[in-house]
Amino acid sequence: MFDKILIANRGEIACRVAATAARLGIRTVAVYSDADAHAKHVAVCDEAVHVGGAAARDSYLRVEKIIEAALATGAQAIHPGYGFLSENEAFAAACKRAGLVFIGPPVEAIHAMGSKSAAKSLMEDAAVPLVPGYHGERQEPDFLQARADEIGYPVLLKASAGGGGKGMRVVERSEDFRASLASCQREAASSFGDDRVLVEKYLTRPRHIEIQVFADTHGHCVYLFERDCSVQRRHQKVLEEAPAPGMTEARRRAMGEAACNAARAVGYVGAGTVEFIVNQDGSFYFMEMNTRLQVEHPVTEMITGLDLVEWQLRVAAGEPLPLAQDALRMRGHALEARIYAENPDNNFLPSTGTLTALRTPTAVNFQVGGSSAPAAVRIDAGVREGDTISPFYDPMIAKLIVWGQDRDEALARMRQALAQYRVVGVATNIAFLGRLVASVPFAAADLDTGLIERHRDTLFPAKTPAPATALALAVAAQLARETVSARRKYQDSADQHSPWQAATGWRLNADYCRTLSFDQGDVRHDVVLSSGATGSTLTVGGETLPFAYRHDTGAYKITLGDRRAQGHVHFAHDTAHVFVDGQEWPLAWHDPLAQAGAAEGGEGRLTAPMPGKVIAVLAQAGAKVEKGAPLLVMEAMKMEHTINAPADGEIEEILFAVGDQVPEGAQLLAFKR
Repeated sequence: MFDKILIANRGEIACRVAATAARLGIRTVAVYSDADAHAKHVAVCDEAVHVGGAAARDSYLRVEKIIEAALATGAQAIHPGYGFLSENEAFAAACKRAGLVFIGPPVEAIHAMGSKSAAKSLMEDAAVPLVPGYHGERQEPDFLQARADEIGYPVLLKASAGGGGKGMRVVERSEDFRASLASCQREAASSFGDDRVLVEKYLTRPRHIEIQVFADTHGHCVYLFERDCSVQRRHQKVLEEAPAPGMTEARRRAMGEAACNAARAVGYVGAGTVEFIVNQDGSFYFMEMNTRLQVEHPVTEMITGLDLVEWQLRVAAGEPLPLAQDALRMRGHALEARIYAENPDNNFLPSTGTLTALRTPTAVNFQVGGSSAPAAVRIDAGVREGDTISPFYDPMIAKLIVWGQDRDEALARMRQALAQYRVVGVATNIAFLGRLVASVPFAAADLDTGLIERHRDTLFPAKTPAPATALALAVAAQLARETVSARRKYQDSADQHSPWQAATGWRLNADYCRTLSFDQGDVRHDVVLSSGATGSTLTVGGETLPFAYRHDTGAYKITLGDRRAQGHVHFAHDTAHVFVDGQEWPLAWHDPLAQAGAAEGGEGRLTAPMPGKVIAVLAQAGAKVEKGAPLLVMEAMKMEHTINAPADGEIEEILFAVGDQVPEGAQLLAFKR
């Protein structure tokens, strides 16, 4: 076994690898960029080496710097994690030339599976079923469109060197093919340095089921069962689970054997995932093989009780697989939810900012091996409270993994755990995930890759006013905040016995009455608080109710009429983020004594919804455009986002050019309606 390894990655996967290495007594070396100097993965490793600037191409993708760091620190092997250089054959070859062990498959296997088109040909020879499509090398737009027309629409354009949902487009009509192809190629080139694509028939209502495989240098290959990753948005996985609902033993065996055949066909070694697209009738087709550990590997660990990172290390060190196929067992059911800094209500645009508050469900450290049940709740995270979600990398906050004796128990635990999450500082998908796991189709395991779009009305409900309990909690938190401020003034006061130094609402021969106002977006909530000798009341929504509150161990407990409620409130500047009943209500405190800032109108301007780079300008100054017309394309976190005209009008001036970096909120162009 190795004495020291370098982890050529960041975030939660770097922390995950470091945890197993520490358990095995292996020292770890982190690498970090300018943006990650104080990141969690740097803190948890034994050593750390700076490798460059904030952008991935200036740091985590610099092969020579990472090799130098490994040699300089005496590391014997490099674990690539997932993403970045994990499936880069040039990096694996560079490790071999430098005398370092690449904790992954052989260079030849990466090469064979690195091109989706070449991999399809290999799988065809290995008798693995394939989706109808074109997987060749010709890339002329006319030729590709002709192949798409022959296959029949809808078709799926997919980056040949891709993964993670990047460089993928569904094309519904022939007339949309050229624009989709150009966008797909731009995103593929940006994410993978390779703009080649393949064209496949797009199956309606398919499931996405993948098989975890493991092979060693002694000729052994096993499959560690399956994961269902059907619930996706923009071709990226949102929820994963194991085992796949409705999977029969016969189909599991057939898919597992096909996956092992695929691995053997390329001389595979280490951890890999063979992904299949599955029809509702159970027929399955090879999609691709990911020659690395997957983001969703924890659900496999939870149902098998195995540590897949430990298996990776042992296999890379030349040991045989720890278990044979007939010794592998499943127990219970596991679900994983990806907690992202993104805004589901705005097309899942990534969100950046500082995590001013980060409270997680109670989790037990994941334990592997033994006969006891795994931890009910596991959190794999690469950020801490106070860390910044930057525009340079994937906006994942954490992976939330739960286990239950069966799927229903796992679902109940997932709902409970999501309700306990509290994040302030960035937009998140937590509320959306809560609605998703509670939805009827997901609870009933009616799964396919179009589930989110098909149930959009349920999963993206109209905004509702904050309930009385949320407003009462906001009032309680504001009063507590004022009390703290008053105490500070009281301590500094020359007359510490003066009743005017208190914030208790004391009045001479009169009741105390005030209006507290909170803004929920464009909606103003006015709440009237009255206090007297007989107690306090709160008037909210036209109803006056007895009111009391107390602040205890981080939580606010209120009594409002005959209802008692408990919640948490975190202030970010003057916005009270109220967490109650599994929901978050951001309520901006309206201070009547503060000078109101003039609200900036949106007429005549379009602003950047997130920080990023302009990669295409699709219109010219002076052009008249219709509502919804694409005006320019921005790239953030390796995803493209098209900025569309908000109404019919005329473009007066374009303020940024292709290649320009744009901060969030910057005016992109002047627009006249």
